Amino acid sequence: MSLASYIGCNVQLQVNDSESEELIYIGACFAGDEELDSVRKYQFSTPFVYEVSSHWGIEITEYINEDTLNESKQKLLELCKIMDKYLQKGDYFELYSCWVGEERDKRVGKVILPIYGFNIDQLVLPEKTLVRFEK
Repeated sequence: MSLASYIGCNVQLQVNDSESEELIYIGACFAGDEELDSVRKYQFSTPFVYEVSSHWGIEITEYINEDTLNESKQKLLELCKIMDKYLQKGDYFELYSCWVGEERDKRVGKVILPIYGFNIDQLVLPEKTLVRFEK
């Protein structure tokens, strides 16, 4: 199984090549159309949904190894920088990570954060948590 991360937003985004070497990019990796449709329907409040690829999803908990934890923190900060370019003041984007095939499952939590200014070292984002980042 693979941990996938998805974003939902109200604007169309540029999708990157699946062979990108970037730390994080917007484009397909693990999920297909069925998973994107499910996460749109069951988790997000936005019309546009994308997989955020990095060859592993974003999860920030005490239960993952330190290297994966630090990489997830870097990915999240980079994602906020990317999305800042697309969003206007008052806009938001949503983030949701889960195991592929579990997009319809009940959420374990919901968090609302500013796109900048949160303390990444105090943040806990387990799988199946919806995070709304507001600009």
